[in-house]
Amino acid sequence: MKEYAGNDDVEFGDINLSQDHIAGNHNPGAGGWPTIRYFNKQTGYGGGSYKQKTDLAICDELKKPKNMRAYVEGYGNTVRCNVQNLTGCTDAEKEYVNKWSVKTHAERGDEMEKLRNKAKDKGKKRIVMLRKMEGMTGPPEPAAEDAKEL
Repeated sequence: MKEYAGNDDVEFGDINLSQDHIAGNHNPGAGGWPTIRYFNKQTGYGGGSYKQKTDLAICDELKKPKNMRAYVEGYGNTVRCNVQNLTGCTDAEKEYVNKWSVKTHAERGDEMEKLRNKAKDKGKKRIVMLRKMEGMTGPPEPAAEDAKEL
């Protein structure tokens, strides 16, 4: 997933169990191949197991960019949109970042509180974007190159 390159919230790893062993209760191979796990502050070193959303094989389900993005962004509590330089942002996200990057910390906090009351993915994404704007005092610097799809 090249679109997450440079995103400090996301790392991808690959372990060949015929060559490497992993510690812990990860149960490689349980539930089929490939074994997909995520690790974040909530799971710690134990990680969590991917929960399939469709009847497709796991490799076919996550081959679809929309599904992989939802997985990475959901469990990684992140977004592709880099609020510092607008790389990976849609036009709507760019507009949102430009609007809110010049607001005060208190105004962003009020916006986060409103968004927390929304149950939609759009609200969750915007909360992450606002969190990433912490410390910004003005609009982002445009990136040299727009983000590319997979």
